[in-house]
Amino acid sequence: MAVPARPVRTQRQRRFRAWLLGGPADTVQQHPGPHARVTAEERRHPWWKVMCLTGVDYFSTLGYQPGIAVLAAGVLSPVATVVLVVVTLAGALPVYRRVAQESPHGQGSIAMLEHLLSFWKGKFLVLVLLGFAATDFMLTITLSAADATAHLVENPHLTGVLGGHRVAVTLVLITLLGGVFLKGFTEAVGVAVVLVGTYLALNAVVVAVGLWHVATEPHVVQDWTRALTARHGDPVMLLLPALLVFPKLALGLSGFETGVTVMPHVAGAPGDTEEHPAGRIRGTKKLLTTAAVVMSAFLITSSTVTTLLIPLPEFEPGGPANGRALAHLAHRYLGSGFGSLYDASTVAILGFAGASAMAGLLNLVPRYLPRYGMAPDWVRAVRPMVLVLTAVAFAVTFVFDADVTAQGGAYATGVLVLITSAAVAVTVSAHRARRHGGTVAFAAVSGVFLYTTAANVAERPEGMKVGACFIAGIVAVSLLSRLGRSFELRATGVTLDDTAARFVRDIAHRTIRFVANEPQLRDAAEYRDKLRQLRADNDFPEEEDLVFVEVTVLDPSDFEAALEVRGTVLHGRYRVLTVRSTTVPNALAALLLHVRDLTGRRPHIYFEWTEGNPLAQLLRFFLLGQGEVATVTHEVLREAEPDPERRPHVHVG
Repeated sequence: MAVPARPVRTQRQRRFRAWLLGGPADTVQQHPGPHARVTAEERRHPWWKVMCLTGVDYFSTLGYQPGIAVLAAGVLSPVATVVLVVVTLAGALPVYRRVAQESPHGQGSIAMLEHLLSFWKGKFLVLVLLGFAATDFMLTITLSAADATAHLVENPHLTGVLGGHRVAVTLVLITLLGGVFLKGFTEAVGVAVVLVGTYLALNAVVVAVGLWHVATEPHVVQDWTRALTARHGDPVMLLLPALLVFPKLALGLSGFETGVTVMPHVAGAPGDTEEHPAGRIRGTKKLLTTAAVVMSAFLITSSTVTTLLIPLPEFEPGGPANGRALAHLAHRYLGSGFGSLYDASTVAILGFAGASAMAGLLNLVPRYLPRYGMAPDWVRAVRPMVLVLTAVAFAVTFVFDADVTAQGGAYATGVLVLITSAAVAVTVSAHRARRHGGTVAFAAVSGVFLYTTAANVAERPEGMKVGACFIAGIVAVSLLSRLGRSFELRATGVTLDDTAARFVRDIAHRTIRFVANEPQLRDAAEYRDKLRQLRADNDFPEEEDLVFVEVTVLDPSDFEAALEVRGTVLHGRYRVLTVRSTTVPNALAALLLHVRDLTGRRPHIYFEWTEGNPLAQLLRFFLLGQGEVATVTHEVLREAEPDPERRPHVHVG
């Protein structure tokens, strides 16, 4: 009975592996993320529907933003919220409308900053920004799930059952979110429209009832005004403390980066092309503007009713309004039935906000890291990434004990760094385009966000600590992956010009011999001496045909490139193939395999040993694309062609 069990188990393992890695791209360029390229027209949607998709993140902050605002600003919360709205409409909105204009394929603000620095400095900048993006999106998942748990636990019908199990309930919600993506998250727009429409309608009812109570109970406004003047004195001086407390309210700015990430889902105009998607850009600008205006209206009104109608002690940790101020008002004024309906809607949209964040990470990480060679192979498949992200969300939940308030600082740091980087990017863009008025305006906005970010970090340094952890993890995994993938071919294609193709045809009927040469002066003596030395070392006849190959490294921090091989005759007799690439040995290996496939013959290539410490040469190869070329070329060929009988020959003299 035990004998047939082994093949059954093996078959199950194969099925599981096929399921787990299902959907990986054949090349890194074909897997830039779920939102990067939408080829089927049925996946395009009107801008207002896509607004609901990004709005599950943005609008869901109403579940906890009013309570966080009161904890940060106290009775000054409505005034501080007005400052937040001004910054949103006059700062963040213009910035991201510009990002949509210049990055219409969902790359976000990171793509605009990618080319500010060259070589490895540019790659490191992207890794740092990805670390903060991971902070933003991961904290969106964990904070949203924690706030959904707060709404469940504080519900009168469930508090006796779920009370004391916040972490466990939060982990269950995160697990359910991961399960959605493991099953296959393909179309969320329809669900988002229902969730956002329902949630905003219920919030409108709660806010309207709250405003009615404020209007019909004069003592409420009087009590608030009395408390305001007692604490802050002259009403004219209220603006200064409101400005100072603004960084604590930065959570209300979340959602803009997601808005530009989902751009490829926006239906464009009939004349749109991928190079010039003018209709998509217009639709995305409408999306961003409408979302900002709607959210601003809800932020001001919800902050007003919660601050005026709920006593301040009830916002403290453990209080009934902590993390669920509007839900508290719904239960108080509209009964437990409506309150439970509001709780259910809030839990649903907060859970779906995590889905939006998960989709954002699945979009950003494969978009950048694989083409840098800085991601393991399994990053090309969605399900392993989902498992890793879910595990990270578990760890963050344990660290913060599923506390909404405790995660606010780290979440705000991620949000603010991304918005600040976007503001800096559009400032640089406006400067390069010589739009002086725009440069000054965006520079002022950048200054506001730089101050806000610095103030938030100074007061709540845990956000920077969490961001540093994500950055360190991404950098470590990226460098290890780059090292592990160093011996791949790294060529997306090989093309020979007419002269190079003629050189190959001329030697294809005999032994194909190439000579690897690191060009120096490129005078006749250089090639003559090289040939004399090689013939002496390898003992082949004078009349043997030889073709030189020279590789020029452009940007060694890039991982892959298409190879264009050009042929030339120098000094009337020396045939030379020249190639531009990101690395020398990988380009040579790709050329040798291409010639083998063209001619059906195994080519030979001849090197000289490189002088120097092997470890130093390995480091030169990793950072500069050069180093010990002969050894690395052989290793690249060995990995690319497992069959020794088909592998090109490598000779070292």
